[in-house]
Amino acid sequence: MRWTTRQDALLATAALAGGAVMLAAHSYIHWPGRPDPGPLWRAIPLLGVCAAMLFRRTAPMATLAIATPAVVADAVLGTSFPTVAIFTDALYAAALYGPAASPRRLLTATGAVTLALTGVISLLDASSPGTIVTNLASLALVLVVPVLTAIVVREHRDRAEAERVRAEQAAQLAEAERVRAEQVARLAELDRREAVADERARMARELHDVIANHLSAAALHSSALLSVPDMDAAAVRRALEVIRENSVQGLAEMRRMIGLLRGSEGTGAAARPRLDDVTALVERTRRDGLTTRLTTDGEPAELPAAVELAAYRIVQESLTNVVKHAGDGEAAVAITHGRDAVTIVVDSPLGGRTGILGTGTGLIGMRERASLLGGSFTAGRDGGRWRVHARLPVSG
Repeated sequence: MRWTTRQDALLATAALAGGAVMLAAHSYIHWPGRPDPGPLWRAIPLLGVCAAMLFRRTAPMATLAIATPAVVADAVLGTSFPTVAIFTDALYAAALYGPAASPRRLLTATGAVTLALTGVISLLDASSPGTIVTNLASLALVLVVPVLTAIVVREHRDRAEAERVRAEQAAQLAEAERVRAEQVARLAELDRREAVADERARMARELHDVIANHLSAAALHSSALLSVPDMDAAAVRRALEVIRENSVQGLAEMRRMIGLLRGSEGTGAAARPRLDDVTALVERTRRDGLTTRLTTDGEPAELPAAVELAAYRIVQESLTNVVKHAGDGEAAVAITHGRDAVTIVVDSPLGGRTGILGTGTGLIGMRERASLLGGSFTAGRDGGRWRVHARLPVSG
């Protein structure tokens, strides 16, 4: 623990040296009718107040406790100017560096002592009324003014400290806001990347749904032309018509989707596939040995765009799987319009066609479309048939 500071030690040394010079120059009062003790005796109180200055910052109340007896002893011997001047610094240091309650207490105490000493001196020397005022002013200058000065300085110091703390808090808040802004920016970037990934996945599903149906039909009919060399002209013509129709429809849907992605004039209602177009999908699925039947129940209503698009894509992907994998027989597409949901059921015979292999992307896409709308989707074997069942809520 540091009992004193370098600055206080220098001040005490300088005060002692200056005070000694002033005492040598007889800067003190000699009480009339009493013998003069001389500068040497007065140097003892001076040494006491100078020693107290060593602790003016580290122990200000102890400084005042040491300096007060010394200044009282100096007053008994005959008040000396350097001792009183250094004692005012002890009062100033106690009010400035002492506890929070010390300025108020010291002001009360010094004010009371000033009035009391003024009264005592006036009783001892009542030569003129002006002497009372002079004594009061002199004592107040020595005892009260240092405390008042310390109070003003302390208030300014405390205000400056409060401003410094407020500035530091403001800087910390600004830093916290900057960090929060960076976090928000990072979250926004992550959201943007996630949105881009979701959009890419959606585009991949759309491309799969648009192309798979038409290319599968074209591939199957072209395979039939190649595998049956003695096919009659009418069958060849029908197969070529199906291939041409699927190619034209595939190109048309590709142009429609490119228009949607470009945000051109194709973003209107006419550019969106509608559930009414399912009939054309069913017609293109028919082939030799396989027929497809479409039934619609309920009163068709205006559906939300997302529901109608999802229903159309589920039917399209289901019919694509029918073209790829179904055996000979009859496939059935049933669309039921309810008050709360649209139900889609695609039922087809299982077959052993292996010419075109699937990757499972279509089933994943259909299930995800239904899930995003809060609906349900199932697909699997049902006896000797393959059954797809989707329910899409029309609200919520």
